[in-house]
Amino acid sequence: MLSRLLTAAAIALLIAPACAGGPRPVSLREGPREYVGADYEAILARWTRADRLYSFQGVDDVLSVDATFESWDFRWAYVVKYAEDYRLTVEQRRDLLTTALEDSRKYHQFYVALYGARPRESDLNAERPAWVLRLADDKGHVTAPEQIIRIKKPGVLERTYFPYTTVWRLAYRVRFPATTAAGATIAPDATLAALRFSGPLGNLELHWPLR
Repeated sequence: MLSRLLTAAAIALLIAPACAGGPRPVSLREGPREYVGADYEAILARWTRADRLYSFQGVDDVLSVDATFESWDFRWAYVVKYAEDYRLTVEQRRDLLTTALEDSRKYHQFYVALYGARPRESDLNAERPAWVLRLADDKGHVTAPEQIIRIKKPGVLERTYFPYTTVWRLAYRVRFPATTAAGATIAPDATLAALRFSGPLGNLELHWPLR
């Protein structure tokens, strides 16, 4: 428990400098990486955003959300960390990495953990959800998710690899198509990607400046 809290605190400190002057730009470029397992926390911080939306009274959280953009870059670091932790063979690591990177070409995927003032308001799969999610860029593209997958009982894997996961939050993987009939959902020349939460309680956006 203490170790997990310290890890979460370390990641918060890594994120804080970027938040102070705005999020640091990230890159969606593909290509090989030379990560080792010890790099994971820094890469997690690079691709994670957090924000809160308060009630009009400014007392209660209407929405508190952390989200990690599971990009090509992030997935490479994740697989390296996972392979080290589970002592995978070279072949197992290669197969896992190939699968993860191929999937990143098809989907813009986010790991999301959130809670609202009322438990039902955190249910993104509700018939009438409090929040509608969209992926947007600064070129005018707005895309609905193809899948919102509830992680019903986050275990040690989620709590360790995404330490902002807690028993008070609901966790999801939200998957948006990387391309549609209209083209790329994040334009190649986009300079910003955003995960947008909209609803009658307000609006919140998490931003990933792109370079």
